[in-house]
Amino acid sequence: MADIILVVNAGSSSIKFSIYLAEGASALVLTLKGQVDGIGTRPRLRARDADGRPLVDQTFPAAEIPDVAVATGHVGVWLRERMPGAVPIALGHRVAHGGPDYSAPVAVDDDVLTALERLVPLAPMHQPYNLRPIRTIQERFPHAVQVACFDTAFHRGHPDVADRFAIPEPLYREGVRRYGFHGLSYEYIARALPHVAPEIARGSVVVAHLGSGASMCAIKDGRSVDSTMAFTGLDGLPMGTRCGQIDPGVLLYLLSEKGYGAKELERLLYHEAGLRGLSGISNDVRDLLASEDTRARLALDYFVYRVERELGALAAAMQGIDALVLTAGISENSPEIRARICRGAAWLGLRLDEAANRAGSPRISTPDSKVSAWVIPTDEEHMIAEHTLKVWRDQAVFTSGLGRH
Repeated sequence: MADIILVVNAGSSSIKFSIYLAEGASALVLTLKGQVDGIGTRPRLRARDADGRPLVDQTFPAAEIPDVAVATGHVGVWLRERMPGAVPIALGHRVAHGGPDYSAPVAVDDDVLTALERLVPLAPMHQPYNLRPIRTIQERFPHAVQVACFDTAFHRGHPDVADRFAIPEPLYREGVRRYGFHGLSYEYIARALPHVAPEIARGSVVVAHLGSGASMCAIKDGRSVDSTMAFTGLDGLPMGTRCGQIDPGVLLYLLSEKGYGAKELERLLYHEAGLRGLSGISNDVRDLLASEDTRARLALDYFVYRVERELGALAAAMQGIDALVLTAGISENSPEIRARICRGAAWLGLRLDEAANRAGSPRISTPDSKVSAWVIPTDEEHMIAEHTLKVWRDQAVFTSGLGRH
């Protein structure tokens, strides 16, 4: 029987999971993908096989699945019923923040988990929920191999000028620096480029990961050069409910003059800002596109403007670009937003192919465009599965090597 990798991507009210079969030296084959969403309110378990055929669609009373830990248990029960006797060789987890100490995926033990829990203040919307299933599985199955795969890891290795803030050196040494996020998504795109668009794979590419969380990354010869996100997931582009770039003086003003406390400020910046804050209507681009309200148009105009502005900044960081790649939910599903971004990049020499964009083609720029534009779906779960398999195999080789002495 092929080795099984279970991938877990947990959020505050949902948990996504995928099963991959490891075949041969490195081939990974997706066999099923599912999620539990509405945790604590309207829990619903859904899963499909690799061809998209439904395997389960079950709802639960809110009290039956009140939190992520319980949801993890339900997923485990369902998987054991679905695949009796099958035991994963390892479980891979998406973890938002690796801090200054973790620049590559790592097998999780008590010390690693404790270190990652200390990073919760740097990613309060993600880190605690990413770690909860790891803790739950560790308590129930202490010998299970679990691998943490970090959204910050792909961005390690930036030049100093890209990673530092203009603050005293001791704070940098403590870890106050620019990290960047969505690294698993960017790493997947960098791996996919030689196959999808080999003519730009070794060039200078800006990738825009545009979803409920949004950021952009400058990639040169397959490596991250700079990113719009920084110390936390707040910087850079406006997002569904997060503010994006903001003058630190605004925060000082809110603290000193408006009576905000730290928790109130955190709620404002993470939950009440972004597209929701600007529009007063919704954090969902689909709702804003469908609305005639002027505030909805303002929110979308601001979002596109900031993407265009950051595109210019990242192009400057690489002294020019060869291509723009659009990925993640908004990029993959909104021809209108894609078109607006590409038209705004005409000054770079990008020429939009309107028909290709409407058709959802991989390349959406004209053949004579100096800067090409692409839409490439991301697959963070596949990236996690790859890393998890490698960590497990490296660990197995190391253990067997010890046994020979």
